[in-house]
Amino acid sequence: MIFAGQAGLGTADRGPYIPSPSSFEIPPMFEIAGLGITKPMLLLALSVPLIAGVLWSASRHAAVVPGRLQFAGEMAYGFIRTIGRDNIGSDHFVKFMPYLVSAFFIIVVNNYYGLIPLLQFPTFSRIGFTAAIALFTWLLYNGVGIAKHGVLGYFKLQTMPAGVGGPILFVLVPLEFFSNIIVRPFTLALRLFATMFAGHLLLILFSMGAAYLAFDLGGLYILAGIGSGIMFIAIGFLEILVMFLQAYVFTLLTAIYVGGALADEH
Repeated sequence: MIFAGQAGLGTADRGPYIPSPSSFEIPPMFEIAGLGITKPMLLLALSVPLIAGVLWSASRHAAVVPGRLQFAGEMAYGFIRTIGRDNIGSDHFVKFMPYLVSAFFIIVVNNYYGLIPLLQFPTFSRIGFTAAIALFTWLLYNGVGIAKHGVLGYFKLQTMPAGVGGPILFVLVPLEFFSNIIVRPFTLALRLFATMFAGHLLLILFSMGAAYLAFDLGGLYILAGIGSGIMFIAIGFLEILVMFLQAYVFTLLTAIYVGGALADEH
Protein backbone atom coordinates (compact mmCIF):
# COMPACT_ATOMS: atom_id res chain seq x y z
CA MET A 1 0.00 0.00 0.00
CA ILE A 2 1.42 3.37 -1.01
CA PHE A 3 0.80 6.46 1.12
CA ALA A 4 1.81 10.03 0.35
CA GLY A 5 4.08 9.00 -2.50
CA GLN A 6 6.18 6.61 -0.39
CA ALA A 7 6.92 3.30 -2.06
CA GLY A 8 9.33 1.71 0.42
CA LEU A 9 7.93 -0.59 3.09
CA GLY A 10 11.31 -1.31 4.61
CA THR A 11 13.15 -4.63 4.85
CA ALA A 12 14.40 -6.80 7.65
CA ASP A 13 17.95 -5.58 6.89
CA ARG A 14 17.24 -1.86 6.62
CA GLY A 15 14.48 -1.71 9.23
CA PRO A 16 10.92 -0.48 8.79
CA TYR A 17 9.83 2.61 6.94
CA ILE A 18 9.34 5.30 9.61
CA PRO A 19 6.46 7.70 8.87
CA SER A 20 7.32 11.36 9.44
CA PRO A 21 6.34 14.80 8.11
CA SER A 22 8.50 13.97 5.09
CA SER A 23 5.80 11.43 4.13
CA PHE A 24 3.68 14.41 3.08
CA GLU A 25 6.38 15.94 0.86
CA ILE A 26 5.22 14.80 -2.55
CA PRO A 27 7.27 15.87 -5.58
CA PRO A 28 5.45 17.61 -8.46
CA MET A 29 3.77 15.26 -10.91
CA PHE A 30 4.36 17.66 -13.81
CA GLU A 31 4.94 21.35 -14.51
CA ILE A 32 2.83 24.02 -16.19
CA ALA A 33 4.65 27.25 -17.10
CA GLY A 34 7.31 26.44 -14.54
CA LEU A 35 4.79 25.75 -11.76
CA GLY A 36 5.07 22.30 -10.23
CA ILE A 37 1.65 20.61 -10.00
CA THR A 38 1.45 18.23 -7.04
CA LYS A 39 -1.03 15.50 -6.18
CA PRO A 40 -2.83 17.60 -3.51
CA MET A 41 -3.29 20.42 -6.03
CA LEU A 42 -4.85 18.03 -8.52
CA LEU A 43 -7.11 16.51 -5.87
CA LEU A 44 -8.35 19.93 -4.80
CA ALA A 45 -9.01 20.91 -8.41
CA LEU A 46 -10.80 17.60 -9.01
CA SER A 47 -13.12 18.18 -6.06
CA VAL A 48 -14.69 21.27 -7.67
CA PRO A 49 -16.23 19.58 -10.77
CA LEU A 50 -16.97 16.51 -8.66
CA ILE A 51 -19.03 18.46 -6.12
CA ALA A 52 -20.66 20.61 -8.79
CA GLY A 53 -21.57 17.55 -10.83
CA VAL A 54 -23.14 15.69 -7.91
CA LEU A 55 -25.14 18.72 -6.73
CA TRP A 56 -26.29 19.47 -10.28
CA SER A 57 -27.35 15.84 -10.77
CA ALA A 58 -29.24 15.92 -7.47
CA SER A 59 -31.19 19.06 -8.39
CA ARG A 60 -31.67 18.97 -12.17
CA HIS A 61 -34.78 16.76 -12.04
CA ALA A 62 -36.28 18.13 -8.83
CA ALA A 63 -39.64 16.60 -8.06
CA VAL A 64 -42.21 16.78 -5.27
CA VAL A 65 -41.45 13.14 -4.53
CA PRO A 66 -37.65 13.08 -4.64
CA GLY A 67 -35.52 10.26 -5.93
CA ARG A 68 -32.65 8.88 -3.89
CA LEU A 69 -30.04 11.32 -5.19
CA GLN A 70 -32.33 14.33 -4.80
CA PHE A 71 -33.27 13.17 -1.31
CA ALA A 72 -29.61 12.85 -0.32
CA GLY A 73 -28.85 16.29 -1.75
CA GLU A 74 -31.77 17.87 0.08
CA MET A 75 -30.76 16.20 3.34
CA ALA A 76 -27.19 17.51 3.02
CA TYR A 77 -28.35 21.01 2.10
CA GLY A 78 -30.92 21.00 4.91
CA PHE A 79 -28.24 20.01 7.40
CA ILE A 80 -26.03 22.95 6.41
CA ARG A 81 -29.06 25.26 6.20
CA THR A 82 -29.89 24.48 9.83
CA ILE A 83 -26.34 25.39 10.85
CA GLY A 84 -26.61 28.72 9.04
CA ARG A 85 -30.11 29.62 10.25
CA ASP A 86 -29.43 28.75 13.90
CA ASN A 87 -26.17 30.68 14.13
CA ILE A 88 -26.54 33.57 11.68
CA GLY A 89 -30.25 34.21 12.10
CA SER A 90 -33.29 33.70 9.90
CA ASP A 91 -33.05 37.24 8.50
CA HIS A 92 -29.55 36.98 7.06
CA PHE A 93 -28.45 33.36 6.69
CA VAL A 94 -29.69 32.74 3.13
CA LYS A 95 -27.11 35.04 1.53
CA PHE A 96 -24.30 33.07 3.20
CA MET A 97 -25.54 29.62 2.23
CA PRO A 98 -23.46 29.40 -0.99
CA TYR A 99 -20.26 29.85 1.01
CA LEU A 100 -21.30 27.52 3.83
CA VAL A 101 -22.34 24.78 1.39
CA SER A 102 -19.15 25.20 -0.65
CA ALA A 103 -16.88 25.14 2.40
CA PHE A 104 -18.58 22.08 3.87
CA PHE A 105 -18.46 19.98 0.71
CA ILE A 106 -14.93 21.08 -0.24
CA ILE A 107 -13.65 20.00 3.18
CA VAL A 108 -15.63 16.74 3.27
CA VAL A 109 -14.55 15.60 -0.19
CA ASN A 110 -10.91 16.55 0.25
CA ASN A 111 -10.79 14.88 3.67
CA TYR A 112 -12.25 11.62 2.38
CA TYR A 113 -9.66 11.46 -0.37
CA GLY A 114 -7.43 10.10 2.39
CA LEU A 115 -9.47 6.88 2.55
CA ILE A 116 -9.92 6.25 -1.18
CA PRO A 117 -7.50 3.66 -2.64
CA LEU A 118 -4.89 5.08 -5.05
CA LEU A 119 -5.76 8.67 -4.05
CA GLN A 120 -5.04 8.15 -0.34
CA PHE A 121 -4.17 11.71 0.56
CA PRO A 122 -6.35 14.15 2.54
CA THR A 123 -5.74 17.49 0.85
CA PHE A 124 -6.18 19.47 4.04
CA SER A 125 -3.25 17.70 5.67
CA ARG A 126 -1.25 20.44 3.91
CA ILE A 127 -1.28 23.68 5.91
CA GLY A 128 -1.37 25.87 2.80
CA PHE A 129 -4.83 24.63 1.82
CA THR A 130 -6.30 25.01 5.31
CA ALA A 131 -4.77 28.49 5.62
CA ALA A 132 -6.42 29.54 2.35
CA ILE A 133 -9.94 28.45 3.32
CA ALA A 134 -9.52 29.93 6.82
CA LEU A 135 -8.47 33.22 5.20
CA PHE A 136 -11.66 33.25 3.09
CA THR A 137 -13.73 32.79 6.26
CA TRP A 138 -11.79 35.55 8.05
CA LEU A 139 -12.35 37.97 5.18
CA LEU A 140 -16.03 37.04 5.02
CA TYR A 141 -17.02 37.61 8.63
CA ASN A 142 -14.88 40.70 9.09
CA GLY A 143 -16.10 42.11 5.79
CA VAL A 144 -19.79 41.69 6.60
CA GLY A 145 -19.24 43.07 10.10
CA ILE A 146 -17.51 46.20 8.80
CA ALA A 147 -20.16 46.61 6.09
CA LYS A 148 -22.93 46.60 8.69
CA HIS A 149 -21.36 48.49 11.61
CA GLY A 150 -18.58 50.51 10.01
CA VAL A 151 -14.89 50.09 10.83
CA LEU A 152 -14.95 51.71 14.27
CA GLY A 153 -18.34 50.27 15.19
CA TYR A 154 -17.26 46.77 14.22
CA PHE A 155 -14.01 46.85 16.17
CA LYS A 156 -15.87 48.26 19.16
CA LEU A 157 -18.35 45.40 18.89
CA GLN A 158 -15.58 42.80 18.73
CA THR A 159 -13.41 44.22 21.51
CA MET A 160 -15.78 45.76 24.08
CA PRO A 161 -18.24 43.34 25.71
CA ALA A 162 -21.65 44.87 26.44
CA GLY A 163 -22.09 46.17 29.99
CA VAL A 164 -18.37 46.28 30.76
CA GLY A 165 -16.61 49.56 31.47
CA GLY A 166 -13.90 51.17 33.54
CA PRO A 167 -10.21 50.31 33.85
CA ILE A 168 -10.85 46.63 33.09
CA LEU A 169 -11.24 47.65 29.44
CA PHE A 170 -7.49 48.31 29.24
CA VAL A 171 -7.06 44.56 29.73
CA LEU A 172 -10.14 43.28 27.92
CA VAL A 173 -9.87 45.27 24.69
CA PRO A 174 -6.40 43.93 23.66
CA LEU A 175 -7.39 40.41 24.69
CA GLU A 176 -10.68 40.54 22.77
CA PHE A 177 -8.97 42.01 19.72
CA PHE A 178 -6.30 39.32 19.80
CA SER A 179 -8.88 36.56 20.30
CA ASN A 180 -11.57 37.68 17.85
CA ILE A 181 -9.52 39.27 15.09
CA ILE A 182 -6.04 37.72 15.15
CA VAL A 183 -6.35 34.19 16.56
CA ARG A 184 -9.52 32.92 14.87
CA PRO A 185 -8.12 32.27 11.38
CA PHE A 186 -5.11 30.48 12.86
CA THR A 187 -7.27 28.20 15.01
CA LEU A 188 -9.55 27.46 12.06
CA ALA A 189 -6.59 26.49 9.89
CA LEU A 190 -4.59 24.60 12.53
CA ARG A 191 -7.55 22.56 13.83
CA LEU A 192 -8.35 21.18 10.39
CA PHE A 193 -4.72 20.74 9.36
CA ALA A 194 -3.56 19.04 12.57
CA THR A 195 -6.45 16.58 12.63
CA MET A 196 -6.00 15.52 9.01
CA PHE A 197 -2.21 15.40 9.34
CA ALA A 198 -2.23 13.30 12.52
CA GLY A 199 -4.92 10.93 11.28
CA HIS A 200 -3.14 10.23 8.01
CA LEU A 201 0.18 9.79 9.81
CA LEU A 202 -1.41 7.13 12.05
CA LEU A 203 -2.81 5.33 9.01
CA ILE A 204 0.65 5.30 7.43
CA LEU A 205 2.23 4.07 10.68
CA PHE A 206 -0.07 1.10 11.24
CA SER A 207 -0.35 0.06 7.57
CA MET A 208 3.40 0.16 7.01
CA GLY A 209 3.98 -1.49 10.40
CA ALA A 210 1.61 -4.33 9.54
CA ALA A 211 3.31 -4.92 6.19
CA TYR A 212 6.83 -4.86 7.70
CA LEU A 213 6.03 -7.14 10.63
CA ALA A 214 4.00 -9.66 8.65
CA PHE A 215 5.95 -9.84 5.38
CA ASP A 216 9.51 -8.71 6.13
CA LEU A 217 10.08 -10.19 9.60
CA GLY A 218 7.58 -13.06 9.57
CA GLY A 219 7.47 -15.73 12.25
CA LEU A 220 5.84 -14.67 15.49
CA TYR A 221 5.97 -11.08 14.28
CA ILE A 222 3.03 -11.96 12.05
CA LEU A 223 0.79 -11.75 15.13
CA ALA A 224 2.04 -8.23 15.83
CA GLY A 225 1.49 -7.43 12.16
CA ILE A 226 -2.11 -8.64 12.41
CA GLY A 227 -2.59 -6.43 15.47
CA SER A 228 -1.16 -3.46 13.58
CA GLY A 229 -3.47 -4.20 10.67
CA ILE A 230 -6.47 -4.28 13.00
CA MET A 231 -5.46 -0.90 14.40
CA PHE A 232 -5.16 0.42 10.84
CA ILE A 233 -8.74 -0.68 10.10
CA ALA A 234 -10.05 0.70 13.40
CA ILE A 235 -8.40 4.09 12.86
CA GLY A 236 -9.73 4.10 9.30
CA PHE A 237 -13.29 3.79 10.60
CA LEU A 238 -12.60 6.46 13.21
CA GLU A 239 -11.28 8.74 10.48
CA ILE A 240 -14.59 8.41 8.61
CA LEU A 241 -16.26 10.13 11.56
CA VAL A 242 -13.44 12.60 12.25
CA MET A 243 -13.27 13.77 8.63
CA PHE A 244 -16.98 14.56 8.64
CA LEU A 245 -16.79 16.25 12.05
CA GLN A 246 -13.99 18.53 10.90
CA ALA A 247 -16.12 19.76 8.00
CA TYR A 248 -19.04 20.25 10.38
CA VAL A 249 -16.95 22.15 12.96
CA PHE A 250 -15.42 24.43 10.33
CA THR A 251 -18.84 25.24 8.87
CA LEU A 252 -20.36 25.72 12.31
CA LEU A 253 -17.61 28.10 13.46
CA THR A 254 -17.88 30.05 10.20
CA ALA A 255 -21.61 30.52 10.79
CA ILE A 256 -21.00 31.51 14.43
CA TYR A 257 -18.38 34.09 13.43
CA VAL A 258 -20.63 35.57 10.73
CA GLY A 259 -23.55 35.69 13.18
CA GLY A 260 -21.36 37.42 15.75
CA ALA A 261 -20.17 39.96 13.20
CA LEU A 262 -23.77 40.84 12.28
CA ALA A 263 -25.02 40.97 15.87
CA ASP A 264 -25.65 44.31 17.56
CA GLU A 265 -23.98 43.27 20.82
CA HIS A 266 -20.88 41.30 21.69
